[in-house]
Amino acid sequence: MLEVSNLDCVHGERRLFHDVSFLLRSGEGLLITGENGSGKTSLLRMLVGLTPPFIGTINWKTRLIKHLGAEYRRELLYCGHPLGLKDSLSATENLQSIASLVNEPVELSVVQDALEHIGLQGSAHMPVRALSQGQKRRVSLARLFLSRRTLWVLDEPLTALDTKASQHVAQAVDRHLDDGGIAVITTHQDMALASPLQTELPAPSWPLSPNYFRYNFGAYGACCGNWAVGSLCYLAA
Repeated sequence: MLEVSNLDCVHGERRLFHDVSFLLRSGEGLLITGENGSGKTSLLRMLVGLTPPFIGTINWKTRLIKHLGAEYRRELLYCGHPLGLKDSLSATENLQSIASLVNEPVELSVVQDALEHIGLQGSAHMPVRALSQGQKRRVSLARLFLSRRTLWVLDEPLTALDTKASQHVAQAVDRHLDDGGIAVITTHQDMALASPLQTELPAPSWPLSPNYFRYNFGAYGACCGNWAVGSLCYLAA
């Protein structure tokens, strides 16, 4: 269970979002949309523990993620930026290496199937340095077809994918939820998932005045205004 309570994100003098809360149980997912700069990636970085929330809490199975450390990371698959690939290795070798590092070794045939699903069967043995940025992103996304982790956090997974590869990614998410997993996804594009789900972050606010800062949190604080995220829709398996 992933429980997010009253998250705020402030960048400089801009409030990106305020009071974001949601609860995801086994078999549920959340799709997040919003304008560029609305804080979608910032929210995901908070969820995976890369950025601490300015205000609010994130709990995994009723415990704060900041106290879980490696225990939380063992249940987490994050596909974001950077891609976490080694340029000197092939796509196949990268996936095998990643699987071994997280103690989830996989057979070569399974890796080959994953690369075929994502449209890279013809580039499976090329060094990653020779691939385009879009192809590198596909290599990273191929982990979806190999992962046995409970929580998937995906930042714009359909970027640079053709229609067929996008469908395979959506099907992988559906299977993950059918198996009792949890997913949080940001996207600018339509995802053909089994059930519609969406919440939109509001556009970032205008710069806030120093007087407003002082009124709320003192001279070096940041604002917590009255913006709230819109209603949340869940995808149930």
